[in-house]
Amino acid sequence: MTATASTTTAGHTRVPGARTAGTPGAPGTPGRLRAWATRAPLLPALIFMIAVTQLPFVATLVISFFDWNALYPDARSFTGFANYSEVLTDPDLRKSVLTTILLTASVVLASLVAGLALALLLNRRFKGRGLVRTLLIAPFLLVPVAAALLWKHVLYNPEYGLFNGLLHWVGGDSAAQPDWVSNTPLLAIEASLVWQWTPFMMLILLAGLQSRDPELIEAARMDGASNWQVFRHLTLPHLRRYLELGALLGSIYIVQNFDAVFTITSGGLGTANLPYTVYQSFYQAHENGLASAAGVLVVIGSIIIATFALRVVSSLFREEVSR
Repeated sequence: MTATASTTTAGHTRVPGARTAGTPGAPGTPGRLRAWATRAPLLPALIFMIAVTQLPFVATLVISFFDWNALYPDARSFTGFANYSEVLTDPDLRKSVLTTILLTASVVLASLVAGLALALLLNRRFKGRGLVRTLLIAPFLLVPVAAALLWKHVLYNPEYGLFNGLLHWVGGDSAAQPDWVSNTPLLAIEASLVWQWTPFMMLILLAGLQSRDPELIEAARMDGASNWQVFRHLTLPHLRRYLELGALLGSIYIVQNFDAVFTITSGGLGTANLPYTVYQSFYQAHENGLASAAGVLVVIGSIIIATFALRVVSSLFREEVSR
């Protein structure tokens, strides 16, 4: 007679499918304890991150639904989505949104093109390449405020700036001495940001160039392909993911950029972007609710861009693993 309901081992009955002590997945097993033991050191960091990032955002989200002026704290009232409606319909705020889009698009595109050119240069072997790489990376390592101050006073200053000094040296006393910030305010900010973010794009694209299959490039050259044909049909398609990643990561930062606008133009001359407008609403107009609504919109835009960036990063990792 065959036993189907239970089996006996050393005088003990064990029901098939029942969890016993030491079985992975059973409550209180050593495996689960080890899993919690490995996660436990991360809990303080997780709690700290939530306290520093998520709780302030939740508070900002709540404040954005109130008509709340810091000068009249007792007069605050719940207004629902009125602050968001004002952010989207106010002419000055809409202009700051357009300025943010224009600033972001121009800086990202220009830094990508310049970064690609430098990456193609540094991908070649030449004497002193390591030193050149270090020097080209230096602008990205500067503190943003320091970089903005460098451009404002060392380069743009109409009296002792380097740009006007070069014009004076080339053209003599008759050379024009323009005020760069006053004449081209948005371009002045864009130039400083392109200078600072080009090394970042260069590093990403240089990593992409060095991940190419050298045998494929060599085969194309043996078939008679020119440098332009190799670049167009092999290099650019391979760099597509890296270009997307650089554009998305750069956009996340430039959308939230405040340092260059505040330092170079103080938001004047039509250069106020959305982060600077949030600063004006909060610290100058004391409109806490309106500033919070604008800040929430900035965060939402950054999250959308970051989501695409994470997808690109994940696809790059999958491509590398599949090789």
